[in-house]
Amino acid sequence: MARTIDITLPDLTGERAVVTGASDGVGLRIARRLAAAGAEVLLPVRNPAKGEAALAEIRREVPGAAVSLRELDLSSLRSVAALGAELRAEGEPIHLLINNAGVMTPPDRRATADGFELQFGTNHLGHFALVAHLLPLLRAGRARVISQLSVAAARGSINWDDPNWENSYDARAAYGQSKIAKGLFGLELDRRSRAEGWGITSTLSHPGIAPTNLLEAQPHLGRTERTPGRKVIGFLAARGLLVGTPESAGLPALFAATSPAAEGGRCYGPSGFGHLGGPPAEQRLYAPLRAGAEAAQRIWLLSEQLTGLTLRDPGPRAARS
Repeated sequence: MARTIDITLPDLTGERAVVTGASDGVGLRIARRLAAAGAEVLLPVRNPAKGEAALAEIRREVPGAAVSLRELDLSSLRSVAALGAELRAEGEPIHLLINNAGVMTPPDRRATADGFELQFGTNHLGHFALVAHLLPLLRAGRARVISQLSVAAARGSINWDDPNWENSYDARAAYGQSKIAKGLFGLELDRRSRAEGWGITSTLSHPGIAPTNLLEAQPHLGRTERTPGRKVIGFLAARGLLVGTPESAGLPALFAATSPAAEGGRCYGPSGFGHLGGPPAEQRLYAPLRAGAEAAQRIWLLSEQLTGLTLRDPGPRAARS
């Protein structure tokens, strides 16, 4: 039986939190814990039915929780822009943004609504655009922005000559690239915030390995059965061996988002063997993220060019249609 691993969250009453990918898995656990700590939690979801089920679960386990749904498809810049416009119209500062949502290794190359490789477009560019559209609210809330990575970011690189993998598609390499790009962006966001006085603290986290829906059957991605790896991970997690649980896998992001000890430009993940599971602690940045400021600035510029958005001004330009 797995031993219980947990952290204590501070009182978050009066804070507004946005958690992407919170309709199930690690994101749902993160959202539930934030709500239990008193935060108002927004769940932007792609699937309304899953979102309603998540909402009901949080309200059942956290009576009186201030939690609500929003519509968001990170694979569509138009959808990201619509959510940004909706939240800016509400005018409430955002104090926590946890960029947790992601897709992983579809069996063949797929594209977003804007023509980007699905993993790069969803995991990185969608979150880049979200930060751009929410920038005024993040600045107003002196927010912590958490970029949820993966152990896949520990190796590989950005395919600078073909970032959308239109030639010689490799799903695993493309997944790793999406997480490396997201991490470099998170580091550059913190650097620019410090340099330009935005008041935003940008931190990285990674969940280690846990049995979640990322490797389950995903018919909308063309995967009709759960992967063999998912079966192995579930077996180990149930016995408390090496890997984490969905609950413990959310702790690094929660630590990065709420702990006074968590600092911008750092990465937090499980501290157990191989950083696959265990209590959250600061981790050394993965090698691809230690490439220096030039790579981080380059991915920032590429992301601006691809999305048609800029994070240099207090508010973003309109997304391209």
